[in-house]
Amino acid sequence: QVQLVESGGGLVQAGGSLRLSCAASGIIFSINVMHWYRQAPGKQRELVATVAAGGSTNYADSVKDRFTISRDNAKNTVYLQMVSVKPEDTAVYYCRAQNFLDDTSYWGQGTQVTVSS
Repeated sequence: QVQLVESGGGLVQAGGSLRLSCAASGIIFSINVMHWYRQAPGKQRELVATVAAGGSTNYADSVKDRFTISRDNAKNTVYLQMVSVKPEDTAVYYCRAQNFLDDTSYWGQGTQVTVSS
């Protein structure tokens, strides 16, 4: 079955760094667009970053120049490198795999990121 397993979350001080990972299994990783989303308490889930199958990337304005999304197709893993984190980055972070041929999507269970001021 399909599994997306996020890891790397935790507690970090403002200004610090964190790297999230999302390991995928049960899908053809290379034909999936990979996304990172986040959801803060009381807020809607928002798209943070996207990396296409070909490697092109897009970011939300709020994280541009601070977060970097990347993928390793050999390891079926997508990463989110977070630097200069802020308290407003506190949220549960989810990865999503989107098959670009048939648009099927799968979600991970999420990993908590808490940034202290």
